[in-house]
Amino acid sequence: MSHIAREGYEGSGPGAITPDGCAVELYLRLPAGDEPDIIERAAPAGAGVLELGCGAGRITHPLVRRGFTVTAVDESPEMLEHVHGARTVCSSIETLELDKRFDVVLLASFLVHTAGPGEREGLLRSCRRHVADDGCVLIQREDPTRHENLPKEREIDGGLIRVVSSDPVHPGVRSVHVECVFPDGRWTQTFLSCPLTDEAFEHALAQEGLVVDAYLTDDRTWVRALPAKG
Repeated sequence: MSHIAREGYEGSGPGAITPDGCAVELYLRLPAGDEPDIIERAAPAGAGVLELGCGAGRITHPLVRRGFTVTAVDESPEMLEHVHGARTVCSSIETLELDKRFDVVLLASFLVHTAGPGEREGLLRSCRRHVADDGCVLIQREDPTRHENLPKEREIDGGLIRVVSSDPVHPGVRSVHVECVFPDGRWTQTFLSCPLTDEAFEHALAQEGLVVDAYLTDDRTWVRALPAKG
């Protein structure tokens, strides 16, 4: 299927490929991992959740089963075709304008490391725009060692994910190449990533009216942020 890739992003493999190089068929195979558990512990029971960049519902579906009311946003209609039990909205995150604010806004999948000009700012601005005054934003960050000592690989259900390379392309920006291999298919993705120290991460949040409330995991990869007061 043809698609228009974002600059610095590309993907290959069977099925539809989104503008940021994600393969729909691959994302249908990825397990939810411990993300739903982390989110459930950090969010009020039965909260209304705005999930930004939901993909094919990897996290959406477990949250719905746990009693959350989810509005799932993605720019790919091919991804959204596979999301069930949630309201779906086809939109880029940066341009999203919903006439509602939410108990919880979820920005997972390391999207906060997006490296295009102004894109991270746009993502965080959308989080702030849609979170209730007494709500929270849950953000997933990369482990600082995620793209070191490469190549490295890990097994997932029936397949293998291999981070092949991570090369500097601009100051503070790396081009990361990943391969995912299953017995019946192989997918690749190349994407841009901007590493963020704790200080840089917290500064980026503050610029958009958010403040860190707590680091939710020992590795500091999951964060709960609150709207800044005043």
